[in-house]
Amino acid sequence: MDILYRSNNAVELSFVEALLRDAGIRYMVADQNMSIMEGSLGILPRRVLVDPQDLDRAARLLADADIERGVHDD
Repeated sequence: MDILYRSNNAVELSFVEALLRDAGIRYMVADQNMSIMEGSLGILPRRVLVDPQDLDRAARLLADADIERGVHDD
């Protein structure tokens, strides 16, 4: 799976999930349970992963909703 979105903004993450769900795009949220390790501070970003064949469509969906993906080539 490829990273579509990365953020520690819980409200925006929920919105991204709703957009993907409504569009019928399968996704997985990684690192949700990292708060145990970080002490519930919310500093570690969560990642939304999608199948590679859905990445372009999902990225367009976020762009249309004016959502910054938070994914950069390192």
